[in-house]
Formats: sequence, C-alpha cells, structure tokens
Amino acid sequence: MARDTGFPAQDAQDDFLRARRRRMLARLSALLRLEPGDVEVMLSFDEVIDALGHAGERDLGVRSIALDSIAGTVDRRKEFDRQFRPTSSRARVRFERIAEAARRGASLPPIDVYRVGELHFVRDGHHRVAVARSQGRDTIDAHVVEVTTRLGADRSLTLADLPCKSHERLFHERVPLPPDARARIALTDPIEYGTLAEGVEAWGFRLVQQDERYLDRPQAALRWFEEEYVPVVAILHEADLVGRRETETDAYLRLSGKRYRIMRTQEWSDEAIERVRRER
Repeated sequence: MARDTGFPAQDAQDDFLRARRRRMLARLSALLRLEPGDVEVMLSFDEVIDALGHAGERDLGVRSIALDSIAGTVDRRKEFDRQFRPTSSRARVRFERIAEAARRGASLPPIDVYRVGELHFVRDGHHRVAVARSQGRDTIDAHVVEVTTRLGADRSLTLADLPCKSHERLFHERVPLPPDARARIALTDPIEYGTLAEGVEAWGFRLVQQDERYLDRPQAALRWFEEEYVPVVAILHEADLVGRRETETDAYLRLSGKRYRIMRTQEWSDEAIERVRRER
C-alpha cells in the first residue's frame, strides 16, 4: 500500500517517483531474465481487434473492474507501460494532480474502457489508472463497453501473439468448428494455419465427391475433425510420432504432408504410418 504521511502534495510526488522506480526495476529485471521486449508493452485496442475479429458490442454500464485486467489503450499512448507505470516524466504533472486529489478524498469519475475477453482497454482515464495502481488499489470504477470477438483474449496476451491470433482467426473463419473442437487446434507457426485450412478444404471437397451431396463449411469442418483429425492424432500419439516440442496439430500437419510425398495418398494405413516413421 502507498505510504501516507498526512501531506497529500508530498505523498503524490512520492507516488509518481515510486511508480517510476518500479518501472525501471521491472525493465532491469526483464533484461536479466531475458524476457521478450514486448511483455510490458501496452496493447493497442485496434491491433487486438484486427487480430481477433470484431463480432459485436454492448454497453454494460458502470462496473468495478480489476486494475490488473487493464492492459491496453485505444489511442496508442506511450506515457505508461502495460502495468501503467510511467515510462518518462511527461505524465508527471497530471499524475501528481490526480494523485493528490485522490489522497485528499476527492471523488474521481469512472474511467471509460472497452472489454475484450479478460482484458480492458482504456478509452479515457489513463492517469487515473496509473494513480490507482501506484496507490495499491485492486479495483477501479469504469464505464464498460464489452466488445465480442471471434477469438477470445486472456490476460497473457502480448503483441507477439497477435500475428498468430490473426492467422488462427482466419483459419476458424474458413474451418468453422464448434468450441470444444476449436480448442484442440493449435499450431506453433501461425503461417501454417493457412496450410491447414487448405488441407481441410481439400478433404471436404473429396468428401463431397465421394458422398455426392453438398456439405456447407460447418458440416465439412466437423466431419473432418471427427473422421480425420481425431482418429489420426490418436494414431500418431500411439505410434509416438508427436514430438516433445510440437503440438498434436503440428504433428498432424507435418506428417500429413510427409505421408503424401512418400505414399502419394491421403489415406492413413499401417504402411503409411510405418513409412512416415522411417522417414522421420
């Protein structure tokens, strides 16, 4: 908790200096731990929505929200990091004015935020968030507009995740699976989502030719998952063909391509499995 000496103006100055020290110590700690540079970078609302896909929104009114769920901004501010610690002295005057008002017991208006999954993005009230965090508060009142997206967002989302999320979203638009099936599809290389989508679409086309009846995308996607993906992945696990550093979807895509190059077939058979094993 923030120290209170009974002198609001001086305590407000200490709030800012303490927040700046925490920012510098956090940067030093990240360097020593060799963490990626984007971990503490504030997320951009527009970039996140572009990656996850806008689906709709609704006004939730004023709510109390957790301060540690606020990880981004609408207007690309650079005065604060993801933890709303000041990155320079540019924010000092306004920060200290708000901090002093808060310490004197003034009633501050709710901030304005967008909610995306588990995250909140500030539309108005960046300095109020920074002051609240520096003074040790856990929650803040906010006027919340919830934005629904085609992919979810949890609190671990970083800038580096956005390209993968974008490719993943496009895959699920092309291959619309139900939620429980979607949860099993995960590729390490985001570019490979396009390759996988093409493979699923080709599988669906062959199925339409075989059954001689039309299937829409959701129907074809579900049949691919139930009739191709699930049983094949089970075989790959049983044959110990899923590597330690890859997901089951990585293994499925890698070995499917290798199977076709070796066997010139789209069918999984004992011979295909054995040939793929020998060619690992």
